[in-house]
Amino acid sequence: MKICCLLPSGAEILYALGLADSIIGVSDLCDYPPEILQTKTVVSRSRVDPSVMSSEEVEAALRDILTKGESPYELDYEWLARELPDIVFTQDLCHICEIDAGEVNLAVRGMSVQPRVVVLQPRTFADILDSITEVGEVCCVPGRAAELVASLYERARTVAEKVKCAPFRPAVFSLEGINPLVVGGHWIPDLLQRAGGSIANLEPGCDARRLDWQEVLEANPDKLFVDLCSSDVDRHLREVPWLASQKGWQDIPAVATGEVYLIDHSYFSCPGPRVVEGLEILAELTHPDLFSGRIPPGVAVKLDADAAARTPPEDIASCFHPFP
Repeated sequence: MKICCLLPSGAEILYALGLADSIIGVSDLCDYPPEILQTKTVVSRSRVDPSVMSSEEVEAALRDILTKGESPYELDYEWLARELPDIVFTQDLCHICEIDAGEVNLAVRGMSVQPRVVVLQPRTFADILDSITEVGEVCCVPGRAAELVASLYERARTVAEKVKCAPFRPAVFSLEGINPLVVGGHWIPDLLQRAGGSIANLEPGCDARRLDWQEVLEANPDKLFVDLCSSDVDRHLREVPWLASQKGWQDIPAVATGEVYLIDHSYFSCPGPRVVEGLEILAELTHPDLFSGRIPPGVAVKLDADAAARTPPEDIASCFHPFP
């Protein structure tokens, strides 16, 4: 069995199911486990690199590409025709986040042997675990998938049981984009609720969407999570001065109390097995009195409210420190 996986969550699932040796091609965004890009052929590449660009620059580059009617991704059609994978995993949830099913179907249409194109598009936490089951069935390892899903559900139940003991649910808000502002959708509201937070006007499975700064102020969050899509903590620190420069930043309860966290996106924007670790991370950030030891080193930094109160916006990054 030869598998071409064009989305990070699919690659993560395949590795977790012990199918690494069957993968022959991946996207350049498939970065977990870390060795994947060194051991697999990259057949899909993004034309925009957020690791070296600001959000504003990414926005301008994508707008230019889409205005021209072009794809943000380059797919190696010749490789597909030559290697003839049996299965191609893709997505149809966001045409900007990764190459989508429409382009993949177009690419394989003329191949001498048609691969099975499998579209993964989970919208909720339960959907993510269902997609693991689907991958297991497609790849003929349903037993392994069932064991993995059962273990992930058990971890989620452990979080749920502890959350029941929380005396209250703080108001939480999650940003997946800065300049432009994007509020996390799909499974993010689901994770926030399961972690013991209270969110207004966002339901599990809803679309991520752009918003005005005024909506952040009106949400009045007790805890503000910044987990920018496709971004690590270092990039968050480069972007956060824009937030601190907005009118009313200091008046947000989360800012006044230092409950602003910048979190590596890997555990949230990729709907694979590690999303349960993301749930555990959010649970500890939301209810540190109930959870501990769930946050890996280097994954989150926390705002020092006292330092932030006397620091200009352009230097606000210096007020964030490793957490816990």
